Amino acid sequence: MTGLPFVLESPGQFLPGADYTPDWVVYLHGFRSSPASVKAQRVVQAFLQAGLLNRLWVPALPASPVDAIDMIRTEVRTRLHHHPDLRLAFVGSSLGGFYATVLAEEVPSSRVVLINPAVTPHLDLQTQIGRQKVYFSEEEIEFVPEYLRALEDMRVGRLTGMSRYFLMAASGDEVLDFDQMTRTYAQAHQLRLSGSDHAMTEFDDFLPYLLLFLGVK
Repeated sequence: MTGLPFVLESPGQFLPGADYTPDWVVYLHGFRSSPASVKAQRVVQAFLQAGLLNRLWVPALPASPVDAIDMIRTEVRTRLHHHPDLRLAFVGSSLGGFYATVLAEEVPSSRVVLINPAVTPHLDLQTQIGRQKVYFSEEEIEFVPEYLRALEDMRVGRLTGMSRYFLMAASGDEVLDFDQMTRTYAQAHQLRLSGSDHAMTEFDDFLPYLLLFLGVK
């Protein structure tokens, strides 16, 4: 353990019911990231150890926000069509947290974990126009101005069912606004780290809280 100070606040029931185990969890990585990122792989290992790896999906997201959302939405709708009572959860980091919020509002029964999520990516990513290297990969992406407009159009006006949201946010995030995150998800369960960074370097120490919230044993 790092001993990093943190506060965990809950609006009510943090743990799911005793018989709850997620049927399917979608992990959404951040901008210029990939399924090979450190946090994504930590989650993969945790699900592997729990014997639930077949219930986790960590897709490589296209640079286009429309393509990324449509890809996930299509898969979610297909699964819900075949299994209407599917216990679904989203885990999103950074830009993936923005996508997770958009998708979760389309599936009101889902649980959502947000790790230093982007709240206004159409503003945050204005400096990223052009060809960009993808971390943890040999690939590059082309980020175009149209993507900013698409992100702005996707913004959710009002969040619902905040007790199903769990925000994990670091006050030392050097990329995104900590106060904006905590205000946006003010009624959610919150784990607020004092310090740390956008990558949440101490993620291993706090991964157990994520797993508890999802009902992964």
